[in-house]
Amino acid sequence: MDRIEETGHSLIQHGSFNNRIYILKYDRRDQSDLIGRLDDLAYKNAYTKIVAKVPASVQPLFLINDYSQEAYIPGFYNDGEGAFFMAKYFSQERSQIQDASLAALLRLLEAPRVNNEALPARFLLKTAEPCHSDEMANVYRQVFKTYPFPIQDASYLKKTMNEGKVIYFGIWNNGKLAGLSSAELDVSNRNAEMTDFAVLPQYRGQKLASFLLRKMEEQMSLLNFKTLYTIARLNSPGMSKTFINSGYHYSGLLKNNTNISGQIESRTVYYKNI
Repeated sequence: MDRIEETGHSLIQHGSFNNRIYILKYDRRDQSDLIGRLDDLAYKNAYTKIVAKVPASVQPLFLINDYSQEAYIPGFYNDGEGAFFMAKYFSQERSQIQDASLAALLRLLEAPRVNNEALPARFLLKTAEPCHSDEMANVYRQVFKTYPFPIQDASYLKKTMNEGKVIYFGIWNNGKLAGLSSAELDVSNRNAEMTDFAVLPQYRGQKLASFLLRKMEEQMSLLNFKTLYTIARLNSPGMSKTFINSGYHYSGLLKNNTNISGQIESRTVYYKNI
């Protein structure tokens, strides 16, 4: 699993698992030397991509240093400033994506939107608690062969819940967990990433992800969060459709970005201001 650590005042994730560096939280105090230090780290470890989530006002700095824009989320920060996802590639192969994938994405974005179902009475939807962590980890292990964060580890799930960094949501059927998701909270900026959706195979086709998302949005609204977003798998059109049907706006494509389900996949970015 890749490491999450501070470099200067900024927070990054890097390692051979995703074969990349990801600036999770950019700090303006690092403006003079962060890009150079990350280049050195990439060359030292033969990483093939750096992806940076940064305030819109520093985008020109990254453009000057050979980064390109891949996605944008308006109103990401507490002062109303947007965030750009900027990317720099150290491999031509990693920067390329098949036309067929883009054509499929276009068809998905052009399709009609439908989202008016009610959760069947046999299901129970509620916030998950630390006592559910073993069951949750088991679901994640069944759904994902690999994942960029250790959600298949019950101790990690319990730790993030106890720290208040993540709120998990689950749907149970006759006392058995059928699906779950999480909201990763950026409390200071009032935004949340709607992520970690997993539904067991025997429960798919019943739109459980849509009901999870609806519950998550209600909770985020109660907490006075302003911007919700997700980074979905390009190869999972059903998940993207869930967000599109719920009124999220497509805002970019992170090419060959993340190791998930055993391979490096491209990710699509969607956002919603509430």
